[in-house]
Amino acid sequence: MLNSSLSAAAKRAAFRARLATGELLLLPGAFNPLSAKLIEAKAFDGVYISGAVMSADLGLPDIGLTTLSEVALRSQQIARVTDLPALVDADTGFGEPMNVARTVQTLEDAGVAALHIEDQVNPKRCGHLDGKQVVDEVTAVQRIRAAVTARRDENLLIMARTDIRALEGLDAAIDRAKALVDAGADAIFPEAMLDLSEFAAVRAALDAPILANMTEFGKSDLFTTNQLADVGVNMVIFPVSLLRAAMGAATRALDTLREQGSLTSMLGEMQHRVDLYELLDYASYQAYDADIFNFDLPR
Repeated sequence: MLNSSLSAAAKRAAFRARLATGELLLLPGAFNPLSAKLIEAKAFDGVYISGAVMSADLGLPDIGLTTLSEVALRSQQIARVTDLPALVDADTGFGEPMNVARTVQTLEDAGVAALHIEDQVNPKRCGHLDGKQVVDEVTAVQRIRAAVTARRDENLLIMARTDIRALEGLDAAIDRAKALVDAGADAIFPEAMLDLSEFAAVRAALDAPILANMTEFGKSDLFTTNQLADVGVNMVIFPVSLLRAAMGAATRALDTLREQGSLTSMLGEMQHRVDLYELLDYASYQAYDADIFNFDLPR
C-alpha cells in the first residue's frame, strides 16, 4: 500500500543479482506510475522510464527539452509504486561532467536502480532518427567517469549508451563501447543495431551486459526475446510500446465517441473498474480507514 515494500538499495542489489544470472531481463516502458504497477502485475523483470515517452507525455518532441527536475520527479513517482527495479533514460546527463554527476545523485535519490547516459551531442534526438551527432570519445568517457564517481550506492547500475553505429559503423560502436566499459560503465546500450549479427558482435567483444532497444518503427527489426537471448543480449527494453498502444486505443475511442455518440460498443476493450481497483490495491487501504472501501463492485 502507498509505495513499494522494498528499499531502493534492495531493488538495486536484486537487479544486479538478476543480471548476473545471464537470463534475458524484459523491461517494458512505463508511461506513468499506474502502467508501472501493471508491468509488475504481469510479472516482468523491471520497468523502463523512457525519455521519448516523457517528452511525448509533456507534448514535446524527444530533442532534449525535458529537464533533470522533470525526469527525476517522474522517476521517483514510478520507482515509488513498484518493487521492480527502474531503469531511467538520463539522456546526455543534462550538461557537462559536473552536471552528469549531479544527475546521477538526483536520480539515485529518486530511487531508480539503473540509468543510462548517451554519447550524443546536445540537443540530442531519438536514436532511431537520422541526423544524429555524437561527441568525441574523450567527452563520452568523461561523462561515464563522472557518473561512476558520483554514485553513492555501488549497486546503482551505470549504463553507457552509444549512438555511433549510425554514423561510423559497427566497428566504431564496438570500439566506443570498449572505451566506455574501461571508463567504468557497468553495461552497454548499443543503439540502433541493424540485425542480430550486430548484437552478437557487440556481445562477443565485451565483458559487460548489453541491452537491446526494441522500439517500433525504428532502425532495428523487432526481434523476439528468444532471438535476442540466443545472441547473448542481457536486457531488452520496449520503451514506447505501451504509450503507443494506449494512444492508439484512445484515438479509436474518440473516433467511436464522435461517430456513435457513446462508447458502449467499446466497453469490452476497456479496463474494468474492478481490475483498476485491484491493481491499485484499493481494499488494503481499508486497514487505515474502514470508511474508504465500504462498497462492492459487481462486474
